[in-house]
Amino acid sequence: MRAENRFTLFLIPSRGAHVTEPDVLVIGGGPAGLSAAVEAARAGLAVELVEQRETIGGAIYRQPIPGANPMPQAAAAKARWNTLSRAFAESRVATRHASVFLGVEADGLVLVDDRRSGRVACLRPKAVVLATGAVETVHPRPGWHLAGVSTVGGLQVMMKERGRAPQGRVLLAGNGPLLIAAAAQMARLGNPPIAVVEAGDPLRRVCGGARMLRFPGLLREAGRYLIDMRRSRVPWLRGTRLAGIEREGEAFSILLEDARGTRRLKADRVALHDGIRPNDFGLPPDHRGAAPGPLVLRAGDCREALGVLAAEADGRRAGRLVAQHLSGKAKDVAEAERVIARNRGAQATLAELFAPLPGTMPFEDLPDHTVLCRCEGKTVGDLRALCSRPDRLTGREVKHNGRFAMGSCQGRFCAANTAALMARMHPAAPPPVPEDLTGRRWPARPVSIGSLVQAASQDNEMTDEVHK
Repeated sequence: MRAENRFTLFLIPSRGAHVTEPDVLVIGGGPAGLSAAVEAARAGLAVELVEQRETIGGAIYRQPIPGANPMPQAAAAKARWNTLSRAFAESRVATRHASVFLGVEADGLVLVDDRRSGRVACLRPKAVVLATGAVETVHPRPGWHLAGVSTVGGLQVMMKERGRAPQGRVLLAGNGPLLIAAAAQMARLGNPPIAVVEAGDPLRRVCGGARMLRFPGLLREAGRYLIDMRRSRVPWLRGTRLAGIEREGEAFSILLEDARGTRRLKADRVALHDGIRPNDFGLPPDHRGAAPGPLVLRAGDCREALGVLAAEADGRRAGRLVAQHLSGKAKDVAEAERVIARNRGAQATLAELFAPLPGTMPFEDLPDHTVLCRCEGKTVGDLRALCSRPDRLTGREVKHNGRFAMGSCQGRFCAANTAALMARMHPAAPPPVPEDLTGRRWPARPVSIGSLVQAASQDNEMTDEVHK
Protein backbone atom coordinates (compact mmCIF):
# COMPACT_ATOMS: atom_id res chain seq x y z
CA MET A 1 0.00 0.00 0.00
CA ARG A 2 1.13 3.54 -0.63
CA ALA A 3 1.87 6.01 2.12
CA GLU A 4 -1.24 8.04 1.24
CA ASN A 5 -3.37 5.11 2.42
CA ARG A 6 -1.98 5.44 5.92
CA PHE A 7 -3.10 9.07 5.92
CA THR A 8 -6.53 8.32 4.50
CA LEU A 9 -7.79 6.75 7.75
CA PHE A 10 -5.34 8.23 10.23
CA LEU A 11 -7.84 7.88 13.10
CA ILE A 12 -7.81 4.09 12.92
CA PRO A 13 -5.54 2.56 15.59
CA SER A 14 -2.48 0.72 14.41
CA ARG A 15 -0.83 0.45 17.82
CA GLY A 16 -2.25 0.19 21.32
CA ALA A 17 -5.77 -0.90 20.37
CA HIS A 18 -6.78 -4.54 20.73
CA VAL A 19 -5.74 -6.52 17.66
CA THR A 20 -6.82 -10.11 17.00
CA GLU A 21 -4.54 -12.40 15.04
CA PRO A 22 -6.30 -15.25 13.19
CA ASP A 23 -4.24 -17.33 10.81
CA VAL A 24 -6.64 -16.70 7.94
CA LEU A 25 -9.28 -14.02 7.40
CA VAL A 26 -11.87 -14.70 4.68
CA ILE A 27 -13.87 -11.73 3.35
CA GLY A 28 -17.29 -12.77 2.05
CA GLY A 29 -19.67 -15.58 2.96
CA GLY A 30 -20.70 -16.66 -0.53
CA PRO A 31 -19.71 -19.88 -2.33
CA ALA A 32 -16.04 -18.94 -2.76
CA GLY A 33 -15.57 -17.57 0.75
CA LEU A 34 -17.24 -20.53 2.44
CA SER A 35 -15.22 -23.01 0.39
CA ALA A 36 -11.96 -21.19 1.18
CA ALA A 37 -12.77 -21.08 4.89
CA VAL A 38 -13.59 -24.80 4.99
CA GLU A 39 -10.34 -25.76 3.23
CA ALA A 40 -8.19 -23.58 5.47
CA ALA A 41 -9.91 -24.88 8.62
CA ARG A 42 -9.42 -28.48 7.51
CA ALA A 43 -5.68 -27.75 7.37
CA GLY A 44 -5.77 -26.92 11.09
CA LEU A 45 -5.61 -23.12 10.68
CA ALA A 46 -7.49 -20.61 12.84
CA VAL A 47 -9.98 -19.02 10.42
CA GLU A 48 -12.38 -16.09 10.75
CA LEU A 49 -14.97 -15.10 8.15
CA VAL A 50 -16.25 -11.56 7.62
CA GLU A 51 -19.78 -11.28 6.19
CA GLN A 52 -21.70 -8.02 5.78
CA ARG A 53 -25.09 -9.71 6.13
CA GLU A 54 -26.66 -11.57 9.05
CA THR A 55 -26.71 -14.82 7.08
CA ILE A 56 -24.18 -16.63 4.92
CA GLY A 57 -24.71 -17.76 1.33
CA GLY A 58 -24.00 -14.64 -0.72
CA ALA A 59 -26.26 -13.59 -3.57
CA ILE A 60 -26.34 -17.06 -5.14
CA TYR A 61 -27.39 -18.87 -1.98
CA ARG A 62 -29.30 -15.95 -0.43
CA GLN A 63 -31.40 -17.21 2.47
CA PRO A 64 -35.05 -16.24 3.05
CA ILE A 65 -35.88 -13.77 5.78
CA PRO A 66 -37.62 -15.15 8.90
CA GLY A 67 -41.17 -16.23 8.09
CA ALA A 68 -40.68 -16.34 4.30
CA ASN A 69 -40.92 -19.51 2.24
CA PRO A 70 -37.77 -20.48 0.30
CA MET A 71 -37.96 -19.83 -3.42
CA PRO A 72 -38.22 -23.05 -5.47
CA GLN A 73 -34.82 -24.09 -6.80
CA ALA A 74 -33.31 -26.91 -8.80
CA ALA A 75 -32.40 -30.09 -6.96
CA ALA A 76 -28.73 -29.78 -7.96
CA ALA A 77 -28.44 -26.23 -6.56
CA LYS A 78 -30.19 -27.27 -3.35
CA ALA A 79 -27.82 -30.23 -2.94
CA ARG A 80 -24.75 -28.02 -3.51
CA TRP A 81 -25.89 -25.56 -0.85
CA ASN A 82 -26.71 -28.31 1.66
CA THR A 83 -23.25 -29.83 1.19
CA LEU A 84 -21.42 -26.52 1.44
CA SER A 85 -23.37 -25.14 4.40
CA ARG A 86 -23.00 -28.41 6.31
CA ALA A 87 -19.23 -28.45 5.72
CA PHE A 88 -18.98 -24.84 6.89
CA ALA A 89 -20.97 -25.56 10.05
CA GLU A 90 -18.76 -28.56 10.81
CA SER A 91 -15.61 -26.47 10.34
CA ARG A 92 -16.65 -24.21 13.27
CA VAL A 93 -15.19 -21.13 11.58
CA ALA A 94 -15.80 -17.98 13.63
CA THR A 95 -18.02 -15.57 11.67
CA ARG A 96 -18.25 -11.79 12.02
CA HIS A 97 -21.72 -10.91 10.73
CA ALA A 98 -22.83 -7.36 9.88
CA SER A 99 -19.19 -6.47 9.23
CA VAL A 100 -17.70 -4.72 6.22
CA PHE A 101 -14.13 -5.05 4.96
CA LEU A 102 -12.42 -1.65 4.67
CA GLY A 103 -8.92 -2.54 3.53
CA VAL A 104 -5.40 -3.56 4.46
CA GLU A 105 -3.57 -0.77 6.27
CA ALA A 106 0.02 0.14 5.42
CA ASP A 107 1.35 -1.72 8.47
CA GLY A 108 -0.49 -4.91 7.50
CA LEU A 109 -3.59 -4.50 9.68
CA VAL A 110 -6.88 -5.59 8.15
CA LEU A 111 -9.65 -3.15 9.05
CA VAL A 112 -13.27 -4.23 9.39
CA ASP A 113 -16.25 -1.99 10.15
CA ASP A 114 -18.30 -3.90 12.75
CA ARG A 115 -21.79 -2.48 12.19
CA ARG A 116 -23.18 -4.21 15.29
CA SER A 117 -20.81 -2.49 17.71
CA GLY A 118 -20.23 0.64 15.65
CA ARG A 119 -16.47 0.16 15.87
CA VAL A 120 -13.63 -0.56 13.52
CA ALA A 121 -12.07 -3.93 14.30
CA CYS A 122 -8.34 -4.38 13.72
CA LEU A 123 -7.01 -7.81 12.77
CA ARG A 124 -3.55 -9.02 11.88
CA PRO A 125 -4.00 -12.30 9.98
CA LYS A 126 -1.22 -14.17 8.24
CA ALA A 127 -3.38 -14.54 5.13
CA VAL A 128 -6.47 -12.86 3.67
CA VAL A 129 -8.82 -14.41 1.12
CA LEU A 130 -10.97 -11.83 -0.68
CA ALA A 131 -14.21 -13.42 -1.88
CA THR A 132 -16.51 -10.46 -2.45
CA GLY A 133 -18.37 -11.92 -5.44
CA ALA A 134 -19.61 -10.10 -8.53
CA VAL A 135 -21.71 -7.04 -9.26
CA GLU A 136 -24.14 -6.36 -12.08
CA THR A 137 -23.28 -4.21 -15.02
CA VAL A 138 -26.09 -1.82 -15.94
CA HIS A 139 -25.58 0.60 -18.81
CA PRO A 140 -27.21 4.04 -18.73
CA ARG A 141 -30.41 4.61 -20.68
CA PRO A 142 -32.85 7.50 -20.53
CA GLY A 143 -34.95 6.94 -17.41
CA TRP A 144 -32.80 4.19 -15.89
CA HIS A 145 -32.40 6.26 -12.70
CA LEU A 146 -36.13 6.58 -11.97
CA ALA A 147 -37.74 5.12 -8.86
CA GLY A 148 -39.24 1.78 -9.80
CA VAL A 149 -36.31 0.82 -12.04
CA SER A 150 -33.98 -1.72 -10.43
CA THR A 151 -31.45 -4.34 -11.45
CA VAL A 152 -32.51 -7.87 -12.36
CA GLY A 153 -30.08 -9.25 -9.79
CA GLY A 154 -31.61 -7.06 -7.08
CA LEU A 155 -35.07 -8.26 -8.04
CA GLN A 156 -33.85 -11.88 -7.94
CA VAL A 157 -32.34 -11.41 -4.47
CA MET A 158 -35.64 -9.96 -3.27
CA MET A 159 -37.45 -13.06 -4.53
CA LYS A 160 -34.98 -15.32 -2.73
CA GLU A 161 -35.38 -13.38 0.50
CA ARG A 162 -39.17 -13.04 0.46
CA GLY A 163 -40.23 -16.13 -1.47
CA ARG A 164 -42.57 -14.18 -3.73
CA ALA A 165 -42.44 -12.37 -7.05
CA PRO A 166 -42.66 -8.57 -7.38
CA GLN A 167 -46.21 -7.38 -7.97
CA GLY A 168 -47.64 -5.67 -11.02
CA ARG A 169 -46.44 -5.64 -14.61
CA VAL A 170 -42.68 -6.21 -14.63
CA LEU A 171 -40.41 -5.88 -17.67
CA LEU A 172 -36.94 -7.46 -17.71
CA ALA A 173 -34.48 -5.94 -20.19
CA GLY A 174 -30.82 -5.87 -21.15
CA ASN A 175 -28.49 -8.67 -22.08
CA GLY A 176 -27.47 -12.09 -20.78
CA PRO A 177 -28.80 -15.41 -19.47
CA LEU A 178 -29.74 -13.98 -16.07
CA LEU A 179 -32.79 -12.42 -17.75
CA ILE A 180 -34.36 -15.78 -18.63
CA ALA A 181 -33.40 -17.24 -15.24
CA ALA A 182 -35.18 -14.42 -13.40
CA ALA A 183 -38.17 -14.63 -15.76
CA ALA A 184 -38.55 -18.36 -15.04
CA GLN A 185 -38.28 -17.75 -11.30
CA MET A 186 -40.97 -15.08 -11.48
CA ALA A 187 -43.19 -17.49 -13.43
CA ARG A 188 -42.74 -20.20 -10.80
CA LEU A 189 -43.75 -17.69 -8.11
CA GLY A 190 -46.95 -16.81 -9.93
CA ASN A 191 -46.25 -13.47 -11.62
CA PRO A 192 -44.28 -13.88 -14.87
CA PRO A 193 -42.84 -10.73 -16.49
CA ILE A 194 -44.74 -9.09 -19.31
CA ALA A 195 -41.68 -9.61 -21.56
CA VAL A 196 -37.96 -10.28 -21.62
CA VAL A 197 -36.09 -7.78 -23.82
CA GLU A 198 -32.76 -9.28 -24.96
CA ALA A 199 -30.14 -7.34 -26.95
CA GLY A 200 -28.67 -10.55 -28.35
CA ASP A 201 -30.27 -13.48 -30.16
CA PRO A 202 -28.88 -16.84 -28.99
CA LEU A 203 -31.08 -18.70 -31.47
CA ARG A 204 -29.13 -17.18 -34.35
CA ARG A 205 -25.74 -18.30 -33.00
CA VAL A 206 -25.60 -21.77 -34.49
CA CYS A 207 -21.90 -22.39 -33.80
CA GLY A 208 -22.13 -21.19 -30.23
CA GLY A 209 -25.21 -23.33 -29.70
CA ALA A 210 -23.35 -26.39 -30.92
CA ARG A 211 -20.49 -25.69 -28.53
CA MET A 212 -22.97 -25.58 -25.65
CA LEU A 213 -23.37 -29.35 -26.11
CA ARG A 214 -20.08 -29.64 -24.21
CA PHE A 215 -21.90 -28.28 -21.13
CA PRO A 216 -25.00 -30.45 -20.67
CA GLY A 217 -25.67 -29.14 -17.17
CA LEU A 218 -26.01 -25.56 -18.42
CA LEU A 219 -28.14 -26.73 -21.34
CA ARG A 220 -30.55 -28.54 -19.02
CA GLU A 221 -30.78 -25.50 -16.77
CA ALA A 222 -31.44 -23.15 -19.70
CA GLY A 223 -34.00 -25.59 -21.12
CA ARG A 224 -35.95 -25.60 -17.86
CA TYR A 225 -35.97 -21.79 -17.79
CA LEU A 226 -37.21 -21.54 -21.38
CA ILE A 227 -39.92 -24.16 -20.77
CA ASP A 228 -41.19 -22.18 -17.76
CA MET A 229 -41.22 -19.00 -19.84
CA ARG A 230 -43.09 -20.71 -22.68
CA ARG A 231 -45.68 -22.20 -20.33
CA SER A 232 -46.32 -18.74 -18.92
CA ARG A 233 -46.37 -17.21 -22.42
CA VAL A 234 -43.60 -14.73 -21.66
CA PRO A 235 -42.49 -12.98 -24.89
CA TRP A 236 -38.73 -13.23 -25.48
CA LEU A 237 -37.94 -10.16 -27.59
CA ARG A 238 -34.49 -10.97 -28.96
CA GLY A 239 -32.33 -8.50 -30.87
CA THR A 240 -34.21 -5.67 -29.17
CA ARG A 241 -32.94 -2.57 -27.42
CA LEU A 242 -34.60 -0.76 -24.54
CA ALA A 243 -34.07 2.82 -25.73
CA GLY A 244 -35.84 4.77 -23.00
CA ILE A 245 -38.07 4.74 -19.94
CA GLU A 246 -40.60 7.48 -19.23
CA ARG A 247 -42.92 7.96 -16.30
CA GLU A 248 -46.56 7.92 -17.36
CA GLY A 249 -48.78 8.44 -14.35
CA GLU A 250 -48.19 5.57 -11.93
CA ALA A 251 -46.65 3.39 -14.65
CA PHE A 252 -43.81 3.47 -17.16
CA SER A 253 -43.87 3.83 -20.93
CA ILE A 254 -40.90 1.88 -22.34
CA LEU A 255 -39.52 2.54 -25.81
CA LEU A 256 -38.19 -0.56 -27.58
CA GLU A 257 -36.23 -0.65 -30.83
CA ASP A 258 -35.41 -3.57 -33.13
CA ALA A 259 -34.74 -4.19 -36.81
CA ARG A 260 -38.43 -3.69 -37.61
CA GLY A 261 -38.76 -0.30 -35.93
CA THR A 262 -39.98 0.98 -32.57
CA ARG A 263 -42.81 0.13 -30.21
CA ARG A 264 -43.89 0.91 -26.68
CA LEU A 265 -44.85 -1.25 -23.72
CA LYS A 266 -46.46 -0.26 -20.45
CA ALA A 267 -45.10 -1.62 -17.17
CA ASP A 268 -45.27 -0.89 -13.46
CA ARG A 269 -41.66 -1.86 -12.84
CA VAL A 270 -38.52 -2.31 -14.93
CA ALA A 271 -35.45 -4.41 -14.09
CA LEU A 272 -32.23 -3.99 -16.09
CA HIS A 273 -29.19 -6.22 -16.52
CA ASP A 274 -26.21 -5.98 -18.90
CA GLY A 275 -23.92 -8.68 -17.51
CA ILE A 276 -21.78 -9.16 -14.43
CA ARG A 277 -18.22 -8.21 -13.53
CA PRO A 278 -15.90 -8.87 -10.58
CA ASN A 279 -16.72 -6.92 -7.44
CA ASP A 280 -13.15 -5.70 -7.05
CA PHE A 281 -13.82 -2.04 -6.29
CA GLY A 282 -11.13 -0.82 -3.88
CA LEU A 283 -9.71 -4.29 -3.24
CA PRO A 284 -5.96 -4.66 -2.70
CA PRO A 285 -4.13 -6.72 -5.32
CA ASP A 286 -2.96 -10.26 -4.72
CA HIS A 287 0.14 -10.16 -2.53
CA ARG A 288 2.42 -13.18 -2.22
CA GLY A 289 5.82 -11.51 -1.90
CA ALA A 290 8.23 -11.12 0.97
CA ALA A 291 7.16 -7.52 1.70
CA PRO A 292 5.44 -6.78 5.05
CA GLY A 293 1.79 -7.64 5.32
CA PRO A 294 -0.34 -10.74 5.01
CA LEU A 295 -0.64 -13.04 2.04
CA VAL A 296 -3.60 -11.72 -0.01
CA LEU A 297 -5.51 -13.86 -2.52
CA ARG A 298 -8.69 -13.17 -4.45
CA ALA A 299 -11.13 -16.03 -4.97
CA GLY A 300 -14.35 -16.63 -6.87
CA ASP A 301 -16.23 -14.06 -8.89
CA CYS A 302 -14.22 -11.10 -7.53
CA ARG A 303 -11.18 -12.64 -9.25
CA GLU A 304 -12.98 -13.87 -12.37
CA ALA A 305 -16.77 -13.96 -12.77
CA LEU A 306 -17.41 -17.52 -13.94
CA GLY A 307 -20.48 -18.66 -12.00
CA VAL A 308 -21.18 -20.65 -8.88
CA LEU A 309 -19.37 -23.90 -9.75
CA ALA A 310 -16.15 -22.05 -10.57
CA ALA A 311 -16.55 -19.84 -7.48
CA GLU A 312 -16.70 -22.85 -5.17
CA ALA A 313 -13.72 -24.42 -6.92
CA ASP A 314 -11.76 -21.18 -6.77
CA GLY A 315 -12.49 -20.95 -3.06
CA ARG A 316 -11.08 -24.43 -2.59
CA ARG A 317 -8.04 -23.41 -4.61
CA ALA A 318 -7.45 -20.31 -2.49
CA GLY A 319 -7.94 -22.17 0.79
CA ARG A 320 -5.41 -24.82 -0.22
CA LEU A 321 -2.90 -22.25 -1.43
CA VAL A 322 -3.17 -20.43 1.89
CA ALA A 323 -2.67 -23.69 3.79
CA GLN A 324 0.34 -24.48 1.60
CA HIS A 325 1.84 -21.04 2.19
CA LEU A 326 1.42 -21.16 5.96
CA SER A 327 2.35 -24.80 6.52
CA GLY A 328 4.96 -25.29 3.81
CA LYS A 329 3.23 -28.52 2.76
CA ALA A 330 2.21 -28.88 -0.88
CA LYS A 331 -1.56 -28.93 -1.51
CA ASP A 332 -3.25 -30.25 -4.62
CA VAL A 333 -5.13 -27.55 -6.55
CA ALA A 334 -5.25 -29.32 -9.92
CA GLU A 335 -8.88 -30.50 -9.53
CA ALA A 336 -10.07 -27.00 -8.67
CA GLU A 337 -8.17 -25.49 -11.59
CA ARG A 338 -9.76 -27.99 -13.98
CA VAL A 339 -13.24 -26.97 -12.80
CA ILE A 340 -12.34 -23.29 -13.20
CA ALA A 341 -10.97 -23.83 -16.72
CA ARG A 342 -14.07 -25.76 -17.77
CA ASN A 343 -16.39 -23.03 -16.50
CA ARG A 344 -14.24 -20.38 -18.14
CA GLY A 345 -14.97 -22.14 -21.43
CA ALA A 346 -18.68 -22.31 -20.62
CA GLN A 347 -18.88 -18.59 -19.85
CA ALA A 348 -17.00 -17.73 -23.04
CA THR A 349 -19.53 -19.77 -25.02
CA LEU A 350 -22.46 -18.07 -23.26
CA ALA A 351 -20.91 -14.66 -23.99
CA GLU A 352 -20.73 -15.59 -27.68
CA LEU A 353 -24.33 -16.84 -27.69
CA PHE A 354 -25.70 -13.72 -26.03
CA ALA A 355 -23.49 -11.16 -27.78
CA PRO A 356 -25.66 -8.08 -28.51
CA LEU A 357 -26.67 -7.64 -32.13
CA PRO A 358 -25.43 -4.51 -33.96
CA GLY A 359 -27.40 -1.43 -32.96
CA THR A 360 -28.74 -2.85 -29.70
CA MET A 361 -26.11 -1.57 -27.26
CA PRO A 362 -27.45 1.07 -24.85
CA PHE A 363 -24.37 3.29 -25.28
CA GLU A 364 -25.35 4.10 -28.84
CA ASP A 365 -26.87 7.53 -29.45
CA LEU A 366 -27.61 8.39 -25.83
CA PRO A 367 -29.41 11.75 -25.63
CA ASP A 368 -27.75 14.51 -23.61
CA HIS A 369 -30.34 14.41 -20.83
CA THR A 370 -29.49 10.78 -19.93
CA VAL A 371 -28.29 10.64 -16.33
CA LEU A 372 -24.84 9.10 -16.09
CA CYS A 373 -23.78 9.78 -12.49
CA ARG A 374 -26.86 9.29 -10.33
CA CYS A 375 -25.30 10.51 -7.07
CA GLU A 376 -24.41 13.92 -8.52
CA GLY A 377 -27.11 14.09 -11.19
CA LYS A 378 -24.54 14.46 -13.96
CA THR A 379 -25.67 13.72 -17.50
CA VAL A 380 -24.24 12.50 -20.78
CA GLY A 381 -24.47 16.09 -22.00
CA ASP A 382 -22.33 17.27 -19.08
CA LEU A 383 -19.69 14.71 -20.02
CA ARG A 384 -19.80 15.65 -23.71
CA ALA A 385 -19.26 19.31 -22.77
CA LEU A 386 -16.19 18.39 -20.73
CA CYS A 387 -14.80 16.10 -23.41
CA SER A 388 -15.29 18.68 -26.18
CA ARG A 389 -12.77 21.08 -24.63
CA PRO A 390 -9.62 21.70 -26.69
CA ASP A 391 -7.45 20.68 -23.73
CA ARG A 392 -8.52 17.05 -23.52
CA LEU A 393 -9.25 16.09 -19.92
CA THR A 394 -8.06 12.95 -18.22
CA GLY A 395 -10.39 10.78 -16.15
CA ARG A 396 -9.11 12.40 -12.97
CA GLU A 397 -9.73 15.88 -14.40
CA VAL A 398 -13.26 14.88 -15.48
CA LYS A 399 -13.89 13.77 -11.91
CA HIS A 400 -12.67 17.01 -10.33
CA ASN A 401 -14.00 19.41 -12.97
CA GLY A 402 -17.34 17.70 -13.57
CA ARG A 403 -17.94 15.86 -10.26
CA PHE A 404 -18.36 12.51 -11.99
CA ALA A 405 -17.68 9.68 -9.50
CA MET A 406 -17.62 12.23 -6.65
CA GLY A 407 -20.91 11.20 -5.00
CA SER A 408 -21.64 8.82 -2.16
CA CYS A 409 -20.85 5.72 -4.23
CA GLN A 410 -17.43 7.20 -5.15
CA GLY A 411 -17.75 5.90 -8.70
CA ARG A 412 -18.69 2.36 -7.79
CA PHE A 413 -21.62 2.48 -10.26
CA CYS A 414 -20.79 5.26 -12.72
CA ALA A 415 -17.02 5.20 -13.23
CA ALA A 416 -17.01 2.29 -15.69
CA ASN A 417 -19.81 3.81 -17.78
CA THR A 418 -18.16 7.24 -17.73
CA ALA A 419 -14.83 5.79 -18.85
CA ALA A 420 -16.53 3.80 -21.64
CA LEU A 421 -18.31 6.89 -22.97
CA MET A 422 -15.11 8.94 -22.81
CA ALA A 423 -13.41 6.26 -24.92
CA ARG A 424 -16.21 6.46 -27.51
CA MET A 425 -15.94 10.25 -27.65
CA HIS A 426 -12.19 10.06 -28.37
CA PRO A 427 -11.63 6.72 -30.10
CA ALA A 428 -8.10 7.66 -31.26
CA ALA A 429 -6.86 8.47 -27.75
CA PRO A 430 -5.68 5.91 -25.17
CA PRO A 431 -8.86 4.62 -23.53
CA PRO A 432 -9.44 5.68 -19.91
CA VAL A 433 -10.13 3.07 -17.25
CA PRO A 434 -12.54 3.35 -14.29
CA GLU A 435 -9.63 3.74 -11.85
CA ASP A 436 -8.76 7.02 -13.59
CA LEU A 437 -11.94 8.42 -12.03
CA THR A 438 -12.06 6.51 -8.75
CA GLY A 439 -8.40 6.43 -7.75
CA ARG A 440 -6.84 3.35 -6.24
CA ARG A 441 -7.18 3.98 -2.52
CA TRP A 442 -9.13 2.21 0.18
CA PRO A 443 -11.42 2.11 2.15
CA ALA A 444 -13.28 -0.28 -0.10
CA ARG A 445 -16.58 0.91 1.43
CA PRO A 446 -17.56 4.16 3.17
CA VAL A 447 -17.01 4.10 6.94
CA SER A 448 -18.98 6.19 9.43
CA ILE A 449 -17.33 9.01 11.37
CA GLY A 450 -18.75 7.43 14.55
CA SER A 451 -16.80 4.23 13.96
CA LEU A 452 -13.61 6.19 13.45
CA VAL A 453 -14.17 8.31 16.55
CA GLN A 454 -14.78 5.26 18.71
CA ALA A 455 -11.70 3.57 17.28
CA ALA A 456 -9.60 6.68 17.97
CA SER A 457 -11.01 6.99 21.52
CA GLN A 458 -10.15 3.36 22.25
CA ASP A 459 -6.64 3.91 20.91
CA ASN A 460 -6.15 7.04 23.06
CA GLU A 461 -7.36 5.29 26.21
CA MET A 462 -4.98 2.39 25.70
CA THR A 463 -2.08 4.72 24.87
CA ASP A 464 -2.73 6.68 28.08
CA GLU A 465 -2.62 3.45 30.09
CA VAL A 466 0.73 2.52 28.54
CA HIS A 467 2.23 5.93 29.45
CA LYS A 468 1.07 5.90 33.09
